[in-house]
Amino acid sequence: MSSIFTPKPMQQTLRALAWLLRYPDQSMRANLPEVHKAIANENALAPKRIGELKSLAERLSALPAMQVESDYVEWFDRGRRTSLHLFEHVHGDSRDRGSAMVDLVKTYEQAGLFLGGGELPDYLPVVLEFASTQPPKEARAFLAETANILRAIFTALLNRNSPYASVIAATLELAGEKAERVAIVAEPEIDEAWSEPEAFGGCSTRGQAAPKQVQPIHFVPQHTATKRDRVAA
Repeated sequence: MSSIFTPKPMQQTLRALAWLLRYPDQSMRANLPEVHKAIANENALAPKRIGELKSLAERLSALPAMQVESDYVEWFDRGRRTSLHLFEHVHGDSRDRGSAMVDLVKTYEQAGLFLGGGELPDYLPVVLEFASTQPPKEARAFLAETANILRAIFTALLNRNSPYASVIAATLELAGEKAERVAIVAEPEIDEAWSEPEAFGGCSTRGQAAPKQVQPIHFVPQHTATKRDRVAA
């Protein structure tokens, strides 16, 4: 079945999801009506999920700026389980993360895509933008490689009662995966989380998607990529 199944076009939806995961400053929130319109028009997701994303966009638009910005920091910057930097879940702060970043940058550049200043290649909005440059079948397969990590983030956001869980769920569904809860290891104490890692051994599995199981991501270059477009405002 997978050999003959062709996913729906998802380019605009992927870009919109990347936008929804941005820090909700004034510029981000000003474009939310267009973001929701793109998701609704492309219709790549189930109606229920589209409704959830609409509710998130409306929430971000309606609440005071200070509150939505504070909520974003609370949900994404307080602990590693909800980090949007995917390799952090696999490699933690080990040296393996650096080499994985280099490989991912090469993947982007081989497709003719170049990161702007200050952007990290494993940042989920960047990953989504890259996927949006691929044909639907290739984008689906590319995102499916992150499924274990996305499920862990999805679970952690559900545990924090965050409406952003719907964005991660939508990403999983575009990857042809189920958005479902998984067992995640307990968050380490803050002192442990920020301690210096050992020089050798034991580092590459910190933040893994399942206990006692290494979940590496292998990003495969796509030779059919077009030039990178930013999320349309």
